[in-house]
Amino acid sequence: MRRRVDYKTLKSIIEGLLFMAGDEGISAKQLGEILGCDPALARDAAEELKADMVREGRGLRVAEVAGGYRLTTVPEHAPYFEKLAYTPGRQSLSQAALETLAIIAYRQPITRVEIEEIRGVKSDRALQSLVNKELIQEVGRADAIGRPILYGTTKAFLDYFGLPDLSALPEPEEAEQDLLAEQTQMLFEKLDSMQMTLDEFRDEN
Repeated sequence: MRRRVDYKTLKSIIEGLLFMAGDEGISAKQLGEILGCDPALARDAAEELKADMVREGRGLRVAEVAGGYRLTTVPEHAPYFEKLAYTPGRQSLSQAALETLAIIAYRQPITRVEIEEIRGVKSDRALQSLVNKELIQEVGRADAIGRPILYGTTKAFLDYFGLPDLSALPEPEEAEQDLLAEQTQMLFEKLDSMQMTLDEFRDEN
């Protein structure tokens, strides 16, 4: 039985769903299925939420991309985001980013959902950080509902950690029962020991 929600609550739920969906976004059809309402109503609510954010001058916007909706930042605010990204002390990779990068390196191409299933926690921020540092990139779309983004490492990933190619990644023991955990831990230790700041990386290049 479908639950009835008022229009204001509907928009609030959609905002939360867009946050959870991350860069992959979510279509009006998917919103309708989740909310238990007609896709046209879900689209109207998403469009009104989009207008609300602009009218209220909020720091986030609703963008429609490839038939789906997702949250984005305000383009005019980009210079401030760049300052944050290059603030001293924020340039090295966090543990969450290293763990996420290790999983991608061994299991690429891989989706955000698959990464989160392995880590057991949300990975949106770690993925965004890695994309901003150009260590990972979108390499395609998975053949699944919603066509989620597939992530893979970049040439900058190899340069950043001094690896000639992906075959130079640490080889796990084949006898390990939890092979993925072993792979992730070994790469994490290697990258953690080799990590340098982005400034050092730029100076060397």
